[in-house]
Amino acid sequence: MTAAAEPESRTRRIGVFGGSFDPPHLGHASAAADVADALGLERVLWIPALRSPHKAGTEPTPAALRLEMVRVAAAADDRFEVDPVELERPPPSYTVDTLETLGRRFGPDVELVLIVGVDQWRAFERWRAPERIRERATIAVMDREGESVVEEPGVVGVPVRRVDVSSTGVRAAAAEGRSLDGLVTPGVAAIIAREGLYGPPRRGRGPHGSRSGGRPPG
Repeated sequence: MTAAAEPESRTRRIGVFGGSFDPPHLGHASAAADVADALGLERVLWIPALRSPHKAGTEPTPAALRLEMVRVAAAADDRFEVDPVELERPPPSYTVDTLETLGRRFGPDVELVLIVGVDQWRAFERWRAPERIRERATIAVMDREGESVVEEPGVVGVPVRRVDVSSTGVRAAAAEGRSLDGLVTPGVAAIIAREGLYGPPRRGRGPHGSRSGGRPPG
């Protein structure tokens, strides 16, 4: 189903854009803006996960630093807001719990639109309580490669611009001391440099290069 075939809008539509954001990069912002444009979203909530159940066994950058970076990255668009809902409850971060929390907060007049990538959509049936997720949100699948999304009620395929950047690539660039221009916003790059994130561990720094405990967000 294409964006043109989106379901009838209610009073307000709010996007739910979750992820580890370790770090948030320009591809995140571009895709979120494209979905907001295509579906007429009033705003897009960026929701950093405390610990994703899909990335078990990996140690994320401290939550306070990721939240600070997300706040800087989200300042690129007035429609973007940052919601720490998943950082305020014990891990792991399950999407269904977040949608239920947001549903109670916004009420029945708001349509929640869960923004996911094609790879996430392919694994969707293995998520916790997929049917409950479907009941609580329209699912917008970002399509960067022209891949078709199976037509289903409540599922919307949204073409987005391809931006060749990933969080893995940003971490690798930082570890090698390369410039982060064109990968993240200058503000995010400044935080990475300030904290020594993603570089080799140094004395007094954690496994991601961050100072022990990180800094609280400003």
